[in-house]
Amino acid sequence: MFDADLLQDTSNRIYMKKLAIHTCVSFIARTISQSEFQVRDKGAHKKDELYYRLNVRPNKNQTASTFWEDIINKLIHDNEALIIKTDDDDLLVADTFTHNEYAVFEDTFTDVTVKEYTFKRVFKQSEVLHLKYRNERLAPLIDGLYADYGDLFGRILNSQKRKNQIRSTVKVDALTAKSEKEMGKLQGFINKMYKAIGEREVAIIPEQPGFDYKEHFSGSGNGIQSVEELNKVTGGFFDQVALALNIPLALIKGEMADVEKVTKNYMLYTINPLLKKIKDEINSKFFSKEEYLTNSKIMIKAISYQSIFDLATAVDKLRASGLMNGHEIRDELGLERADDPLLDKYFITKNYQETSEALGGGENNEAI
Repeated sequence: MFDADLLQDTSNRIYMKKLAIHTCVSFIARTISQSEFQVRDKGAHKKDELYYRLNVRPNKNQTASTFWEDIINKLIHDNEALIIKTDDDDLLVADTFTHNEYAVFEDTFTDVTVKEYTFKRVFKQSEVLHLKYRNERLAPLIDGLYADYGDLFGRILNSQKRKNQIRSTVKVDALTAKSEKEMGKLQGFINKMYKAIGEREVAIIPEQPGFDYKEHFSGSGNGIQSVEELNKVTGGFFDQVALALNIPLALIKGEMADVEKVTKNYMLYTINPLLKKIKDEINSKFFSKEEYLTNSKIMIKAISYQSIFDLATAVDKLRASGLMNGHEIRDELGLERADDPLLDKYFITKNYQETSEALGGGENNEAI
């Protein structure tokens, strides 16, 4: 009668929180892991050791996509992520570390641990890539939110379990339970009977003298409505986590209405700010101030939701109007520069030129 299982906390539904966080964080991580990190040397594309490490094989045990997914997961879960560089030029993501902050001097990182190996050396801020997600940790907010939703979810779930439940009572005569040994045998019989009723479609129970078994069926409640109530609570918590991470609800739920507009907002307000943090940190650690100002830097080409063929008309207009030359357009598209002098020139087609009267010339104005 004093079974501790009856005193379980109804809010202990941790799987609901893990599912929502894992889905949302993985959604962002998969998006960023498809980006290409381009190394520019005075504006020209350069494929060197840094390019290989950022895009192909950061270390001996990870591919680039897995590496960046790991970083984003740690960045969002822990609000910060630390990437260190070994003597072999491998890039490793720290599992745990101690951040020693200073007001005037350079910050340091100690007790840096990667897969149960702890580095004894002290890493300076200038020697690592240190990323912070936001000023305030997200975990307390989600935990506080989950405390309410988890409690509500647990109560509704337990309530629905009690509906349509088969409840039984057993009446035993005092003469039947003569001793503790007899009570043990009777309890064993009840346990077998309970197991047979729960597991078998047809259960035959022999009648026993002095032993009266009755079932009380609780048929209240609507099964369909109970599922909808559970889905509403789960969906409500899921929506709040997605909003906290700036993920459009329509996009993560797979809704197709205005998907292009929603995707554009997702890239603009969620992915691009994260890529900007990563890009700024890499540029500040791998390039000097003089190199950066001479256009030697890292550029990140995010995954595009549009095909290059969808942009053909716009590219043609930019080129024909003389607003951009060929190389500037290729830079914006993330393409390497071609060894063609014509791409350095600006062209204006006749339909974008002023009329011959305004120019004071004849009809033979040609493209510049």
